[in-house]
Amino acid sequence: MVSAVMPTYLRQPVAFVRGQGVWLYDALGHAYLDALSGIAVCGLGHAHPKITAALAEQAATLIHTSNLYQIPLQDELAARLCQISGMQQVFFCNSGAEANEAALKLARLHGHRRGITAPEVLVMEQSFHGRTMATLAATGNPKVQRGFAPLMPGFVRVPFGDTQAINQALEQHPQIVAILVEPIQGESGVRMPDQGVNDWLHQLRTLCDTHNLLLMLDEIQTGNGRTGRYFAYQHSAMLPDVVTTAKGLGNGFPIGAVLVQGKAVDLFSPGMHGSTFGGTPLACRVALATIEQICNGAMANAEEQGAYIQTSLRQRLRTFDVEITGLGLMIGVILPKDAPTLVDAARKAGLLFALSSGNRIRLLPPLIITKEEADLLIDRLTAVVSAFLNTPEAQ
Repeated sequence: MVSAVMPTYLRQPVAFVRGQGVWLYDALGHAYLDALSGIAVCGLGHAHPKITAALAEQAATLIHTSNLYQIPLQDELAARLCQISGMQQVFFCNSGAEANEAALKLARLHGHRRGITAPEVLVMEQSFHGRTMATLAATGNPKVQRGFAPLMPGFVRVPFGDTQAINQALEQHPQIVAILVEPIQGESGVRMPDQGVNDWLHQLRTLCDTHNLLLMLDEIQTGNGRTGRYFAYQHSAMLPDVVTTAKGLGNGFPIGAVLVQGKAVDLFSPGMHGSTFGGTPLACRVALATIEQICNGAMANAEEQGAYIQTSLRQRLRTFDVEITGLGLMIGVILPKDAPTLVDAARKAGLLFALSSGNRIRLLPPLIITKEEADLLIDRLTAVVSAFLNTPEAQ
């Protein structure tokens, strides 16, 4: 049977019919340990009872009214996010790409207020910010941009983690008004800045203060407890001007957010931006329930189990030329060779993960993973990686 769905995805030959916690099940009842969480979305795992209850109760009460009217749950969620983050205001949308689009509009507004007629945003090589036309142009991956030229202008790109290159870019491009960066690059394979997240973000904060730029952090993947703090920037004692998030905010229900403070506050005024579905009563109720569970143990568990998994993988794979990187339950396993068959081999062994750049395993298990489940993940991953690296063609 030919699918009527546009062929925009290269799907694996499996379909899941139900989930429970860290497990997904296909129609034949086979169980798979989900070490991808729907690409960092289902941080509380599948069919979480608190999220299910909040979703069902709110769906039976009120789903949507539009932003023409007051939405008390939206006010409550914004206040909770500001309390957690140290930010001051929130705009709600439906996805990470939409959140980054809003951030880029804020950057242009900031530039125009400074009298800059053609503002530019500094972005990073190997970054990923979305697939809309603006976020595609901001993304540092020529492969996903191919076929969509001309790309939107207004972006200057430098290597990730390279402060010297940023200084040079700022000297050469006086039109730069903001820096958009992921604290840890996710889609390209859990790439950490060489100087560490704390020093990297402090360096960016200093540069932005010196040059009157907006520091805009894309925490679509690193946020919502993934790294062991609610946001990755909270591993340091600094505040960005803009934070974008989505993915794990609704544990599978679509919701995105843009948080602002300082000089990014009140850049938007009525009529300058909006979203039909942004911040519905249903989305906000689910997000509030999700945040409660993240802050009530799941985030601390992510830090504990993430450190345990990383330490264990380093020990178990020490005889191979393998590098382990990441923070919390955002973990990269960098192999010495490309491994095009590894995802299939792992799936057949009951383990789900993603592969980036040909040789970078990306592990994003649910924040609720137990030590016993972490041991299963370690055992299965070690087995498939060892089998692959021990084959003659991998030598």
